[in-house]
Amino acid sequence: MKRMAVIAGMILTCVLHVSVAVAQVGNADSATHYVTEHDILYRDSGTPGWDAYMEERCRLDIYYPSDRQDFATVVWFHGGGLRAGNRYIPEELEEQNIAIVAVNHRLHPTVTRPAYIEDAAAAVAWVFNNIQEHGGNPDHIFVSGHSAGGYLASMIGLDKRWLSNHGVDADRIAGIIPFSGQAVTHSTIREELGIPENQPFIDEYAPLVYVRSDAPPYVLITGDRRLELLGRYEENALMLSLMKGAEHTNTTLYEMQGFDHGGMRIPGYQILLKHVGEIVNGKR
Repeated sequence: MKRMAVIAGMILTCVLHVSVAVAQVGNADSATHYVTEHDILYRDSGTPGWDAYMEERCRLDIYYPSDRQDFATVVWFHGGGLRAGNRYIPEELEEQNIAIVAVNHRLHPTVTRPAYIEDAAAAVAWVFNNIQEHGGNPDHIFVSGHSAGGYLASMIGLDKRWLSNHGVDADRIAGIIPFSGQAVTHSTIREELGIPENQPFIDEYAPLVYVRSDAPPYVLITGDRRLELLGRYEENALMLSLMKGAEHTNTTLYEMQGFDHGGMRIPGYQILLKHVGEIVNGKR
């Protein structure tokens, strides 16, 4: 009972924080109208390697307040280990006066590294090039996602080469907010390299390699270290330490006590909204 009370108290605290963030992001109005545009292709037939699978998977949905302007946008990458999963709009992020862009990417084993990262970068570049037409502010684009999606958010936010291939400077990202993402080389990529899943490995596909002082604001969120996937909290704690060692002054790590790898998303959404509100309003 005592443990449940602690968890309930933490959730209540997060809810109180997000109510402030929502007001900061866009002054919540029950009359605001939201629309969703589905199945938008973010790559075209001129893309090198274009094929039917790319046409199938390189698509996104955009959910946004149609009667507002200058809103922030969260690009959301689904989980699934780079080998499964489909895009979705988290319902906890709906009706918060922000846009959500939910992205699909190609999957292992049909493709291998670095196709997943290339797709993520192409989708974010599409958002930078098109969000203003939907009323959004291109200076307030955040990248986020759960598990493998968090890994992709970190890779394209920290390693500037992927977005630069599309003429976008990664430093234009307003904030990088991965949910329980790997900081070492992703386990699926390790498998492609013949490295055992439980053996940590760091190469050019590890976010940890791209620690830098001038990165966008970085909010790391994990589940309880006792309940998380193997090493997931510890990887993120190392990322926090190295970012601070590199004199990046705006990196934060949250450990969601009592929540496992999947469950940490629920309080995580509240933290995301809190930080979006603070960054948009110049408080971080």
